Amino acid sequence: MAFRMDATRSSMAPMRHGIVLFTSDRGITPSVAAKAAEDNGFDTFYVPEHTHIPTRRAAAHPGTGDESLPDDRYMRTLDPWVSLATAAAVTSRIRLATAVALPVESDPITLAKTIASLDHLSGGRVTVGAGFGWNTDELSDHRVPAGRRRTVLREYLDAMRALWNQEEASYDGEFVSFGPSWAWPKPVQPQPPVLIGAGGGPKTFAWIAANADGWITTPLEQDITGKVDALHDNWRAAGRAGHPEIVVLAAVKPSAEDIATWERIGVTEIIWGLPDKSEDEVISFLGRHARRLGLTSDEGAATAAEASATGHAERSGSR
Repeated sequence: MAFRMDATRSSMAPMRHGIVLFTSDRGITPSVAAKAAEDNGFDTFYVPEHTHIPTRRAAAHPGTGDESLPDDRYMRTLDPWVSLATAAAVTSRIRLATAVALPVESDPITLAKTIASLDHLSGGRVTVGAGFGWNTDELSDHRVPAGRRRTVLREYLDAMRALWNQEEASYDGEFVSFGPSWAWPKPVQPQPPVLIGAGGGPKTFAWIAANADGWITTPLEQDITGKVDALHDNWRAAGRAGHPEIVVLAAVKPSAEDIATWERIGVTEIIWGLPDKSEDEVISFLGRHARRLGLTSDEGAATAAEASATGHAERSGSR
């Protein structure tokens, strides 16, 4: 059973703004980026996941159409849950999310414990953005059959929800099975909401309506009015109450008209990417972007920048 996120926007609630950091072993760290995002008024901090990238692949990248990668950070990503744990330690309000994680590449019992622990320690701020996995060669190394990856993900999510919600949890599926077990801590939330990052189409929308709480668009999907209607149709057909979360991953700088259209059709959040630049440049970008979006004033952005600069000086002095 899927869980509808408490923060799901009503028709009167404002659209939220999130930040995604393509984590790597260079540049700004997740904790610094998350703190700066929170200080500048952003609502959610997202990070991605790839455990590894096979050097020889049959799977084409969705953006390039072949085995080439658009960014070398694909092979340098940090662990998403460790990254979000460091972010949780220095923030108090901003939600902590993945865009997207690949749950089928982890043991579901261990992953359920990791996510529940993060939700417990962060005060209930976790959102699980999950993907089916475009890189089928990567999935294969984790013994996930490419043609069954949607079924594997469904079972993993169901099993993790059992561990999150049941006092004596058990699950019996094709790909995951365990007998009656105790597993604490339970998440602070009834259960962390799950958003699916995947290309929008009939199969994906039916899957989301049956198993998840919302949709994260791919960078290739910006004109989504018709797709939003299709997702709502599937949502109602599945007997779901309320509305799905709809999160747009902004690939290029959208116009004011684009943003207004997204809000009008029911988009609940826009995710903005951070540049692959130095810590100081990323923090400056966050301040400028927050002012453009009306999330903070010039004075507020200056205060956030000063706080980030102070933290940077303290970190430099401790080395």
